[in-house]
Amino acid sequence: MGNRRRASEFTVDYVVELLTRHGLVREDQARMITARLPQQRMRMSKDLGTGAARRELSPVELLASFELPDPRRRPEMLDQDRISQLIAEDAGMSFYRVDRLKLDAGLITRTLSRPYARKHGVISLEKSEKKLLVGVVNPFDDALLDELVELTRADVTRALCTPYDVYRSITETYGFRASIRDASAQLSRNERGNLENLINVSSGDQLEAASTPVIAAVDYLLNYAFEQRASDIHVEPRREETVVRMRIDGILHTIYRVPRTLHEALTNRIKVMARLDIASRKPQDGRIRVARAEVEMDLRVSTLPTAFGDKVVVRVLDPAMLLKDLGDLGFLDDEKPIFERWLQRPTGLILVTGPTGSGKTTTLYSALRAVASPEVNVTTIEDPIEVVYEEFNQISANPKTGTSFGEALRHVLRQDPDVILIGEIRDTETAQQAVQAALTGHLVLSTLHTNNSVSAVGRMIDLEVPAFLLSETLVGVLAQRLVRRVCVACGEDVALTTDELSALGVTHPDEYSGKLLARRGMGCPRCRHTGYYGRAGIFELLRTSPRMREQIAQRASPETLSRTARQDGQRTLREHALRKVAAGFTTLEEALRATSDEEES
Repeated sequence: MGNRRRASEFTVDYVVELLTRHGLVREDQARMITARLPQQRMRMSKDLGTGAARRELSPVELLASFELPDPRRRPEMLDQDRISQLIAEDAGMSFYRVDRLKLDAGLITRTLSRPYARKHGVISLEKSEKKLLVGVVNPFDDALLDELVELTRADVTRALCTPYDVYRSITETYGFRASIRDASAQLSRNERGNLENLINVSSGDQLEAASTPVIAAVDYLLNYAFEQRASDIHVEPRREETVVRMRIDGILHTIYRVPRTLHEALTNRIKVMARLDIASRKPQDGRIRVARAEVEMDLRVSTLPTAFGDKVVVRVLDPAMLLKDLGDLGFLDDEKPIFERWLQRPTGLILVTGPTGSGKTTTLYSALRAVASPEVNVTTIEDPIEVVYEEFNQISANPKTGTSFGEALRHVLRQDPDVILIGEIRDTETAQQAVQAALTGHLVLSTLHTNNSVSAVGRMIDLEVPAFLLSETLVGVLAQRLVRRVCVACGEDVALTTDELSALGVTHPDEYSGKLLARRGMGCPRCRHTGYYGRAGIFELLRTSPRMREQIAQRASPETLSRTARQDGQRTLREHALRKVAAGFTTLEEALRATSDEEES
């Protein structure tokens, strides 16, 4: 059988020696690690807690906690992934990045018990016929391999995983399944559980101590959404089951399938958190402000009756995502100064256009954050308020109670505002009030639902805004979309094909086929094998030059305005997107998808 390895051989000294041998850790760093190791171990052991959550710390966790720079991949750190990859190579086994969206929860919970999985740092990954692949945190524990063969009666092979991936997957998978199982047992005894208004969302190992299964199940869902950067959570009733899906980087992913009998308990828990009527079968809207660790987040809840019960959608509003620096929105180098000059104007109207989900709110909130100061009175009128921000005076417009945007704006103008944000210009009253406010000494920002920047001019005139007043007040229009970013972990340069070059409008594409490069993500667990991670904006700026103002006043056609904008140096959404492709920021497919409506308009 060869030399058998023992779990005790996997030590910090072994890992430090391995990193030193490969030139990733210097001798002085190795001495520092040895000196500080007892204190580091004590601190991390305290964070693990006690009781069921107690386990042994892995050498990988300890070494990664020192946050040493990776000399070959600056400015990246020697994190758990990098260290584990090196250990796997040295141990002659494969390294496996766990994609928690693709884990088979049934396989995991059927194969091993949670205490066993947690004690030994092992999780089932894949099974086919009699072969079972498990992820482990200790590559030297041959005795564990023998035990697993006996327990599962399968041909077991191992892959090394990071401790973070294994223990987080154990907590989420076993914890959520246990919560669902316990909730089912309660419901079978006609016990609905305690649905009190608990807004502090448990996280990590605290979830295992949650006393109420339904509360714990919802907390698991929320925590998973936060960790995966989900923008929306969909709880959808079907005939035989309830499906939980999450929108991540604009794409919906199926996360869990739970018994149909639990649907009402889960949705009632969310309704109680949002202070909605659990007995009502009408559409409802609510809001939840949750505290998770040191971060506060806003959740918008919408319920809608369907054939099989209430569908619930939770919109996750992360202040860190909505309140960005202007430089992080995705402007090209020559575009950001233009937008900043618009914001420096004391008066005028700035419009941001684009379809739902194109990032307009993020752009406007970031713009307000850039101009907000003790000397500036910033007031917003929104329906609903997206994120509460103390530097703004935020007003909720509610047409159901008779407080329309236009009505609210009339009252705001008596409050000595300097900058006003109107959530959306929807009707004639709001459009005319916005222009009047811009004309009388205020900087007004708002949104319109139009495909491009030039169309905003025609839309405002359609809303009965006099063309001469629009030409006097309009500072500029910003049209935008969102594109997915190429994953930095798996992105590679690939040659563009003849068809791709034709889509770019390259003349004689055959001559350049295979010679021009673009960036594309190959797919990895970090990006859920999509090749994309995160999103950013692409923009089209319409500047109102003197000639443009004159044409707006004369109610020139959209074609004339577009031609003038191009002569003034305007870059279209498609052209902006293609520059992002050339810079390796996004892919050609994504650029063409996000700007497909340009060809139709």
